[in-house]
Amino acid sequence: MGVGPMKFSYLAATNSPTILQQSAARIEFMDWTQYWFMFPVAMCVATCAMLSGIGGAAIFIPIFVIIFPLLGPEYPLATSAAIGSALMTEVFGFSSGFIGYYRKRLIDFKSAIPFICVSVPVAIIGALLFSVLQKQEVLLKGAYAVLMLVLCPVILRHTPPKDMLSDSADNDAINAKAEVREITGRDGQTYKFRKPRQGATGKFFTSIGSFLTGFLGVGVGEVILPQLIKRNRVPVAVAAATSVFTVIVTIASASFTQISALIDAGGLSAVPWNLVCYTIPAVIIGGQIGPLLQGRIAQRKLEKAIAILFGIIGLTMGWIVLRTLV
Repeated sequence: MGVGPMKFSYLAATNSPTILQQSAARIEFMDWTQYWFMFPVAMCVATCAMLSGIGGAAIFIPIFVIIFPLLGPEYPLATSAAIGSALMTEVFGFSSGFIGYYRKRLIDFKSAIPFICVSVPVAIIGALLFSVLQKQEVLLKGAYAVLMLVLCPVILRHTPPKDMLSDSADNDAINAKAEVREITGRDGQTYKFRKPRQGATGKFFTSIGSFLTGFLGVGVGEVILPQLIKRNRVPVAVAAATSVFTVIVTIASASFTQISALIDAGGLSAVPWNLVCYTIPAVIIGGQIGPLLQGRIAQRKLEKAIAILFGIIGLTMGWIVLRTLV
């Protein structure tokens, strides 16, 4: 008798419900079965991401921005919400992969720290710029189209060094004076390699990838892993595990900033909770399936397929931008 009438009389008196109340009402009336089909889709995306080392957000964002409008007007999703949701989903997917690598004892935390010191603050800067430009739909789509078209040839040209060994990495010519590190996996296999160095060039590429991750949701994973494998000759198993740890810390920082900006601008309902309630548990499962399939699918072929997909996405997104402008 007390709570209901008091609430009604308050709203009637003020006639101006708060943003939080409006958001809660919109969340309550969300169709929680609308995006059920994203559960198997997200599981497949996360599995491919773990196998190839490519951030899942790079595939989620085109699905949200390009595919969803084709499904009908009842699937509206702003570009800013798509990027924020994809990044938040990727946090859980990479967290699942991180747990798997941590159990295998393959993460070199000391090697990850210098990359994290660069990637986290720069990613936050990119996320803050995103919060300023989140309503510029054409700009966000255009920037994403350019990013996809750049990543396509970069991934196609990437080739792992032929002299990479499974138990050690001979990088004396690259970093002869660095200390030798030793990582022993849970299976008893030992990996020896020299302490990775970023250098000025490495910091530059790490900064670019991190900024793009904060701004567009993808980029840091595509620059960290090649630095570890190609430039520093870290064994692939250790490089992949260390890269996943670096990426999860970076995207968690960027995701928190982006989601906070979305909520600040449009309340809690600005985040499509009825979408992420399917994608988050799906990528957690996919993050465990990926490591199990490691070695059964040719990684280079998968990378080429994803690179071609990126090219198609870039062209499609660019066409959408041009059509909007014209």
